[in-house]
Amino acid sequence: MSTMNWKRRFTLCECAVMVLLLGHMTSALEVPLDLPQPPTITHQSPKDYIIDPRENIVIHCEAKGNPHPSFSWTRNGTHFDVEKDHKVITRSNSGTLVIDISEEKAEAYEGVYQCMARNEHGTAVSNNIVIRQSKSPLWSKERNEPITVQVGVSLILHCRPPAGLPPPIIFWMDNNFQRLPQNSRVSQALNGDLYFSNVLAEDTRNDYICYARFPHTQTIQQKQPITVNVLNVDAMNETVLAAYLNDTDFLGDRPAGERKPSFMYPSGDSSTVSVLRGETLELECFADGLPTPEISWTKANGDLPNDRFSFHNFQKTLKITEVMEADGGDYHCLARNRLGNAQHIITVVVKAAPFWISAPRNLVLAPKEMGMLICHVGGNPKPTITWLVNGVPIENSHKDPSRKIEDNTIILSDVQTGSSAVYQCNASNEFGYLLANAFVNVLAEPPRVLTPPNYVYQVISNRQAMLDCASFGSPIPKITWFKDGQTAIVNGDSYILHENGTLQINVAQPLNSGKYTCVATNSLGNRENHVYLEVKEPTRILKQPEYKKVQRSSKAVFECKVKHDPTLIPTMTWLKDNGELPDDERFVVDSDSLTINDVTQEDEGTYTCIMNTTLDQDSASATLTVVERPDPPRDLELTDQKERSVQLTWTPGDEHNSPVQSFLIQYEDSLHEQDVWNNMTEVPGTSTTAHLDLSPYVYYSFRVLALNDVGLSEASIPSNQYRTNPASPDENPSDVEGTGTEPDNMVISWNEMTGLQSNGPGLQYKVSWRQKDTDEDWMSIIVANVSEYVVTGTPTFVPYEVTVQAINDYGSGPKPEVVLGYSGEDRPTMAPESVKVLVQNSTVAEVHWEPIPPSTVKGKMLGYKVSYWKEKSLQKEDSKPEKPQELTFSGNETEGRLPDLQPYSQYSINVRAFNGKGDGPPSTNQKFETPEGVPGPPTFLRITNPNLESFTVEWGPPVDDNGRITGYILKYQPINNTEELKEMTLLANETSVILENLKYSTRYKFYLNAMTIKGSGPIVTTAITIMDEAMTSRQVDIATQGWFIGLMCAIALLILVLLIVCFIKRNKGGKYPVKEKEEAHQDPEIQPMKEDDGTFGEYSDTEDHKPLKGSRTPSNGTVKKDDSDDSLVDYGEGGDGQFNEDGSFIGQYSGKKEKDTAEGNESSEAPSPVNAMNSFV
Repeated sequence: MSTMNWKRRFTLCECAVMVLLLGHMTSALEVPLDLPQPPTITHQSPKDYIIDPRENIVIHCEAKGNPHPSFSWTRNGTHFDVEKDHKVITRSNSGTLVIDISEEKAEAYEGVYQCMARNEHGTAVSNNIVIRQSKSPLWSKERNEPITVQVGVSLILHCRPPAGLPPPIIFWMDNNFQRLPQNSRVSQALNGDLYFSNVLAEDTRNDYICYARFPHTQTIQQKQPITVNVLNVDAMNETVLAAYLNDTDFLGDRPAGERKPSFMYPSGDSSTVSVLRGETLELECFADGLPTPEISWTKANGDLPNDRFSFHNFQKTLKITEVMEADGGDYHCLARNRLGNAQHIITVVVKAAPFWISAPRNLVLAPKEMGMLICHVGGNPKPTITWLVNGVPIENSHKDPSRKIEDNTIILSDVQTGSSAVYQCNASNEFGYLLANAFVNVLAEPPRVLTPPNYVYQVISNRQAMLDCASFGSPIPKITWFKDGQTAIVNGDSYILHENGTLQINVAQPLNSGKYTCVATNSLGNRENHVYLEVKEPTRILKQPEYKKVQRSSKAVFECKVKHDPTLIPTMTWLKDNGELPDDERFVVDSDSLTINDVTQEDEGTYTCIMNTTLDQDSASATLTVVERPDPPRDLELTDQKERSVQLTWTPGDEHNSPVQSFLIQYEDSLHEQDVWNNMTEVPGTSTTAHLDLSPYVYYSFRVLALNDVGLSEASIPSNQYRTNPASPDENPSDVEGTGTEPDNMVISWNEMTGLQSNGPGLQYKVSWRQKDTDEDWMSIIVANVSEYVVTGTPTFVPYEVTVQAINDYGSGPKPEVVLGYSGEDRPTMAPESVKVLVQNSTVAEVHWEPIPPSTVKGKMLGYKVSYWKEKSLQKEDSKPEKPQELTFSGNETEGRLPDLQPYSQYSINVRAFNGKGDGPPSTNQKFETPEGVPGPPTFLRITNPNLESFTVEWGPPVDDNGRITGYILKYQPINNTEELKEMTLLANETSVILENLKYSTRYKFYLNAMTIKGSGPIVTTAITIMDEAMTSRQVDIATQGWFIGLMCAIALLILVLLIVCFIKRNKGGKYPVKEKEEAHQDPEIQPMKEDDGTFGEYSDTEDHKPLKGSRTPSNGTVKKDDSDDSLVDYGEGGDGQFNEDGSFIGQYSGKKEKDTAEGNESSEAPSPVNAMNSFV
């Protein structure tokens, strides 16, 4: 085939080939190591490898392949025979070199190394590894002359560190190894120089020392100390100045004044900086000026990259990380102070070492397939691309007709078995190079699934699920997915099928749980694998911890209740301020809470509960604020001091997270009450001053307390003492009163004034009085240290005008207020007259009287007291007088009501006046009578002597007859019946009545009340059932008769004989005669006894093991021994036999008819022995 025809054929198939090749490129297949494959380098040392001369040199080169590759090295472009150098060891099954330099200088092994890994399928090569020894050279010897500068000038202290490998880290310190302080005025450049925008006198020192730290060797070198003297020439005479400047470098002949900024570095108006793409750009500006200039940065025609730039060194350094081409351009550095500004433009040029846009990838091709290797790189300037195959330039390798090179692409077509190789792409420009290995492995292999079988994927509901189906095969297998063995899964809203075989479920739901099968298929076969998906419930915090404000030493509890999938194991973790909880037993973690006991101030912070499962987590946070009483105020100061006022100021203490609501100011009067603190005033919590009004003649000390929500603080330290001068009193005593204690005196009393109120020494009281509404002169007396004065010889209960005035050594108080007082009282001397009683009814009466004359009251009239008592009952002759009752009527009332009187009784009554001294004489006793009333209820009502024909109703007369009893009314009727109520009127002297012809077995209710001429009294009731009482009486009577006892004994003997006969017949296997008779006659009245009605059942032979009719058979088919025993109870209606007191049996026997009759009665009592006897007749 000609070259032209080959090209035409390639052009026609180009579209199909590109699709296939792209599939190979994006798959990035990993060839299992059990299959033949060329070498792949898995680990190598960095391109620029700086070694520590104190340690062995280790140059890494690891590779994989099948067969396992062998290794060789080149050094500086020629073969490096490691076997001839005994100091070089190659690690087993590896290409890594270990060079022992303990007896050799490291420089001997510096150079460029390259590793090659080869097997029968190809050769892979490493990067060029440049080995260089780290260096930390000594500082060159130099003598630093002292530097003398004028105040205000700028200054640069040069460091000039030795060139190290890698470059050293620079910093300035003093002789004490303390870093020199830096600020916007003094700061260090990237090259280590120290810049002063202007110097101050305090910059004078002799220990400016530049240090260089070399990171690889961990050594520190120091420059010789630099001495700086800052002078103010105008303040020094010529002699002193000449001596000071001897042997020094003097910078500036005059002190520098204020000036606008100018740039110390970079110099000029503009400069250029080059930087490589991906590196970090650092631009810096240092400006001279006074005041110290401020630095700012802008970029022309654009903004600074938001997420990649930062300012350092007090805005003097602009740092941009991961530089891109767009970061190139002009950057403006602006220095400004109040006198002006200066600008420097830095042009940034961005270059780029080669970088990958798309690195070539390994290809696995089946025979006859096509493939493509692409080496797509970027760089500035544009990189040069060269290809190698198995480490040899491709143009020097053997010609391969299936291979075509087009710029950065190698196209392979119709590959053959045995044409596997490793291709290298090398892209380089002046700033560096890139080298990539990519093998082409030609083999035919049926599919295999690399994902472990039956793997269980777990995912949280509503999250993304990724089910892997890693596979390998040549040709590349096609992956198909099935769920639960059903139809194939296709791309859609719910599923995404990735080219590497992974199945993506965008939003996993519980219905997505189940078994998934992936099938890998190529032309050589297919292989399937099963995985399982479990969709779990998400973890959610249902109750989040809440903000807590607690007092110190109390307890704080944060709750964190969580819901999670029950199949997942949860783990609760608590954090404080995003760190671990303190290791303190006060912190108690439970399953759903965190308790902090005995809280301290250090416990403040944010607490986070995190619930973790193997699949997800949820978290919530809350803040703990510890509050406490505020600290006491401090720094109390008295200002604006005046005779009667002063200004108090203070500084508040720590509020402890609870704002101060108010300040309480207290004072101590050390002159009158030492160590006693009194509340003076209160001001809002926002105030720190208080204007205090003062009293004369007080030695004041003040203190302040702060109040917040927690409580009062401790008191502050007291202020300095402030003394006020004495003065006459500002006020008089309070609560002045004039009250008599005897008929001929008056006690004048008042509240004693305190020392604070006295206003001066010698406090006394001027007490004055005179009788009101007379022409008498004021009587006065001066007293001290008392709170009352007694005026004697006064008329009884007359008004007086009274005053009490305070006086001291400096004068008298204000004019006192006149108070009205009274002399002492005496008891009233006269009894009320014309006492009359008007009876309203049997229980209420009214009393009237005439008031006594005012002259006989002898004091303040308080009212009248009415005493009354029951003398006797008009019905009962033997009644005794009762204790008197008393009613009080206030003021000048002249009538009143007497309640709760007893009807038909005789009462006595009197009236007397009373005042503050006591009661006056009573009036003459008056008698009155109350009329009759309705009587009280009978004392009892009962039924006696019941029998079948009659019974007796008895009652007792009322305790309170309230008059003459005229008779009784008895009413009765059956209960639950519509019959009319029957009524009987009985005489007063009757207490019983016999009732006859009442209905048998009927319950009656009885009503009884007494009567007087005023009407009927309250009713008493009782109820009785006629049958119950009558039958019980007769039963007792019959049961005690001798004939009845004999009859019962005969019946018992007859039953015993009958039982013996039955027992004998039964043992012989025959039937009872009774049974034969019943079969012959079949009397309808004689039926077998049923279990439900209690009558006799029939008996049969026991040979068939059948139970008796009417007996209970256990559910398990067995008959207990006790169930087959004859019992006397079995022959009666009930199981409750009775015996009389003499031991005779009185059990009851009756047939079905009698039982039915008894059931029809209302009575629930058992039938009597009489009925039992009648049933046998």
